Amino acid sequence: MQLIPSVSMAYETLLLETDQNIAVLTLNRPKVLNALNAALLRELDEAIQSLASDAAVRVILLRGTGGKAFAAGADIAELAEADAAIGQELAARVQRLFRSIEALGKPVLACIDGYALGGGCELAMACTLRLANPAARFGQPEIKLGLIPGYGGSQRLPRLVGRGAALKLLLTGAVIDAAEALRIGLIDELVEGDSEALLARAFDLARSIAAMPSLAVSAAIEAVDRGADLTLENALALEAKIFGRLCETDDKREGTRAFLEKRTPVWTGR
Repeated sequence: MQLIPSVSMAYETLLLETDQNIAVLTLNRPKVLNALNAALLRELDEAIQSLASDAAVRVILLRGTGGKAFAAGADIAELAEADAAIGQELAARVQRLFRSIEALGKPVLACIDGYALGGGCELAMACTLRLANPAARFGQPEIKLGLIPGYGGSQRLPRLVGRGAALKLLLTGAVIDAAEALRIGLIDELVEGDSEALLARAFDLARSIAAMPSLAVSAAIEAVDRGADLTLENALALEAKIFGRLCETDDKREGTRAFLEKRTPVWTGR
């Protein structure tokens, strides 16, 4: 699959490539299994902000290079030097970054091949959807360092897999395979094959999403994200408000007209 390298910004720890309206963002520290050090996190923040403002990009694929890891976790050498103040500031800063990915308004699909441990698993959980191949391995082993997850893992994991399954992983630091991750709901799809097969399937899914009207895609993400922690009554009110907002768009008018005229709609993002 031939991608076009992005020339808008040079990165030392990331690769950014595009294929029409799909961006592929690759964590690129293969010698340390794409561990999330300060430099990578800083560049990831810059890249996400850049992609957020790029109207041409409709879907983002996030993966790791090297074939052994999506991201094996945080940089332990950096963590070893952290005191209470530094640790809290680090956790809050990375939480803000991961939250920006979660609430980006554009789907971010994690393509997980190899290890997604600690911060790597937390990064994957902040993505819109998670696809993995059989080589993928997942876990939150922070307890073995005398820690808990600091980048959102103790909060997103139970929301995805339930309280009991989350606590089992958090309290044991166990590493699970992709089949178990699929069974408990940590990933959304298990793709048989190697990293190329995984990327090809992610592109298929991304193209299906990119073919939909961007305003409605963003609104669907917003409704699910904002409604998750509301009461059902308040969440339904939020849904009605977003539905009404979309009724005023050109895309809604085009979509309904095209349906009635039995033709393919042409989306404008307005």
